[in-house]
Amino acid sequence: MTEAILNEQELTKRNISQILSQLTTVYQNTRSERKEITTEFPPANDEFSLLEEIELLTVNLRGYSSQILSTEQIANKHQVISQLQIMRVFGISTIGNFYFSSNGRYEQTKNYIRMLDYLRLLLLEYLQSVEN
Repeated sequence: MTEAILNEQELTKRNISQILSQLTTVYQNTRSERKEITTEFPPANDEFSLLEEIELLTVNLRGYSSQILSTEQIANKHQVISQLQIMRVFGISTIGNFYFSSNGRYEQTKNYIRMLDYLRLLLLEYLQSVEN
């Protein structure tokens, strides 16, 4: 590998680490919004609630991030790359509906969702750079 690629990978890993740290802070700042969201956005039919969808997304992305940061690799890399490519945070109907229909409200939660999507893109970038 060339030095430029290695530097780019290290920069991406550093960005992943920073986003993880920021996500923790932003999540803590959403506490009051989460209480409101629980009552205003109950689950429809058999679907997960908005907060459950966000939590599932968070757990998946944090898990991938932790593997990369601790081992610089990930199990089932090609499968994970494929999942990250087809994963559309705003394509999850519950999240998309909330994000685009709650104008001017829940800005901390919306920021958290945007950060999750950015983390997804960083993970994809890192995994594709080490795909060889």
